Parts: sequence; structure tokens; C-alpha cells
Amino acid sequence: MAPLLGAVCLACTLAMFGTGLSDLRQMLATKSVENIQFLPFLTTNANNLSWLGYGCLKPDWTLITVNTIGAALQTLYILAYLYYSPAKAKIVRSKSTRCLSFPLTVTTFLASTSWTLYGLQLNDLYIMVPNVPGIVTSVVRFWLFRRYPPGQDKAYRLLHT
Repeated sequence: MAPLLGAVCLACTLAMFGTGLSDLRQMLATKSVENIQFLPFLTTNANNLSWLGYGCLKPDWTLITVNTIGAALQTLYILAYLYYSPAKAKIVRSKSTRCLSFPLTVTTFLASTSWTLYGLQLNDLYIMVPNVPGIVTSVVRFWLFRRYPPGQDKAYRLLHT
């Protein structure tokens, strides 16, 4: 059962890392970072590098593989963000989920849940515990999407003719 769950963890996590490709595509097309957040790239990359170190110590090829790929992708996203960001990037605080990525939220939830189950199956708290915040923050983001749908913050009204 562990190899199957390891494969599920790998697939869900790679899907999560792949959600940044749409942000990358948007940055390349618009040559800007408008409506794209930097913090998820940075925190995910730090997380990848930490898990890569743990995977090397263990040695666990599932952890090594997924985090090598993740660190490479997150580094690419960070470099593109830094290239296209203005000198002073500003964070817009609003009650809108327009800047949140729903695909990232779904895949983070799936990846964090599968890694937590993988750690539970291996009886490894070092795998389980760090993934619980991913589950919790995903649930909070799901609530935010429900409470503040992305389209509700329109700054203009449609004119009826």
C-alpha cells in the first residue's frame, strides 16, 4: 500500500507545483506580475528545499524526486516574478479572492492530505505534521472562495441598454 500512496503523493504534489505554470504563462504574456502573489512561490520553494534535505537524510526517493522537481519549478517562478515585478511591488488587501488561485488551493489540499496519509502510514511525524498546515490553510481558502467569490468585487456596473 505504501508504494501506491507514495505515487498518489507524487502525482498530487506535482499537480500542485504545476499550477504555477499558469502564473508563469501570464507573467510571460503580460510582462507583469499583476494579480500574482510572490509569497506562495517563496514559501513553497523553502518548503521544497527543506523536504529535499530530509529526503536525502532518510533516504526516501519519493521525497527526493518530488522536491527536486518542486524546487526547480518554484525557482523558475521566482526568477520570472523578480524579472517582471516593479521595483516596489504592493500587496492589495481586499475582500476578494481574485488574487487567489483556486487550482492551487485544490491541489495543495490534495497534496497535503496525501502526504499526511503517507506519513501516517509510515508512522513518520516528520512527514505528517508539516503537511497539516497545508490542509488547514486550504480549508480556510475554500471558505474564502465561498464567502468572497472572485467576480463579486467588480469596480464597475454593467449598463443595461
